[in-house]
Amino acid sequence: MADEDTIPRKPSFGLALVPVVLTLAVLGIQLFYFGNFVPHIPLAIGLAITGLVGVYLGHDWGNMEDGVFRVINVSLPSVSVLIVVGMIIGVWIASGTVPSLIYYGLLVLSPQIFLAASMIMCAVVSVSLGTSWGTVGTVGLALMGIGAGFDVPAYWTAGAVVSGAFFGDKVSPLSDTTNLAPAVTGVNLFDHIRNMMPTTVPAMLVSLGLYVWAGYALVGEGEVAFDRIDAITDALAANFVISPWLLVPAAIVIALAVMRKPPLPSLFAGVVAGAIAAMIAQGSSLQEVFRFANSGYAIDAGIVEMDSLLNRGGIQSMMWTISLILIALGFGGALERTGCLQAIIEKILSKVRSFAGVQTAAIATSTATNLVAGDPYLSIALPGRMYAPVYRGMGRSTLNLSRAVEEGGTLMSPLIPWNAGGAFVISALGLGIIDGDVENLLYIPLSFACWLTPIIGIVYAWTGLFSPMADEAELEDWKARDRAVADMSAYGYADPFEAGRARGGSAR
Repeated sequence: MADEDTIPRKPSFGLALVPVVLTLAVLGIQLFYFGNFVPHIPLAIGLAITGLVGVYLGHDWGNMEDGVFRVINVSLPSVSVLIVVGMIIGVWIASGTVPSLIYYGLLVLSPQIFLAASMIMCAVVSVSLGTSWGTVGTVGLALMGIGAGFDVPAYWTAGAVVSGAFFGDKVSPLSDTTNLAPAVTGVNLFDHIRNMMPTTVPAMLVSLGLYVWAGYALVGEGEVAFDRIDAITDALAANFVISPWLLVPAAIVIALAVMRKPPLPSLFAGVVAGAIAAMIAQGSSLQEVFRFANSGYAIDAGIVEMDSLLNRGGIQSMMWTISLILIALGFGGALERTGCLQAIIEKILSKVRSFAGVQTAAIATSTATNLVAGDPYLSIALPGRMYAPVYRGMGRSTLNLSRAVEEGGTLMSPLIPWNAGGAFVISALGLGIIDGDVENLLYIPLSFACWLTPIIGIVYAWTGLFSPMADEAELEDWKARDRAVADMSAYGYADPFEAGRARGGSAR
């Protein structure tokens, strides 16, 4: 073990790549050679490799352990949400809330517009709740059942759910990631949300059009199998009491969100309301409700798709996801503490000179951090801290950066299966990837809004559209808060404060 007085060395770019490349190689062997979608052990091996690199660089174990647990600690509120969402899924199925949502959805929604409606519904709920995970685990689960009734492939429904839920999370002032991005880049929360609209709104409109087109392509006029829908609604009615009153638990959660109550107690209120509904409407005992909340619900309705959808939930169902998140976050924390991620980012910055290049690099770095570290929080916080002085040195508003890290961080998280976001989506929506249903990974390219948004952002960077300079108020804020400003004069950039005065403080 290194002496406590030893000052750790910074890793070279080549050394910094070693734990990243070796971890991806082990992960590739697990996924593609062994055909086993369980990324826990490869990420744990990656954590160990990073630890060895840290020891070589002069880090003592206590220092690296602190880095690992500091990142894990930041994620604990989201792990708490996972636990409560697991309880909600089990209890809401048992109470008849999810079956009622599916039942009425099959009666009311048109199969042709189902995917577009799913995206809109999830977006609205996610904006209200401030949590994409809460939306996916509640409304998203019900929509998976409705999609099964319409014979829409699960990966199409999952793509629409993910598009809407993570779009809503990205623009909700209640979202933790939406608050984290402006915090690490030093901008105002509502300015940050407004600045994301030029990329998110076009992406959502294009996605909406694609889902409408897909709805008519998948379920043409007159092709709806009403006998199948009747079979599902009959099975639901035979196994549950179906009533509009059973939608009250969902209404309570949404109402609390609209009142801007904190997400965790709002979701737990949904658990309590669902438990009461299960005992009153479905005749469940308190002991059974406790079992549903812990171990999930079990049913044999005689319809394979419905049974696979409704046999789920409970805290224990989230343990696979939670364990993956904790290991992935530990790996990310070790990469950050040993300086490996910083060395990689600095190498990128040494090669990028233009604003368009830096904006593209910021989006790509957030995405790569998501890919390697498996943590959406680290993918926002680390590039946000590293790139901010460069943007200031260029005289560019750091609103550009806060938007970039949200696009590469929040929105790309659910598209990476071993990331915290992707692991949760796969688990909560019952995509069965672990059981061999790998075709359901098609939800990744079908989550149009998630990957269209950063592409639009890159186009704006290279065309100069919606890419503001720092105005006088922001320049004054940098001075007042003593923000770090990189000296970019060697690359042809004027002093931002002098340039700001010459522009008269106008943003362009």
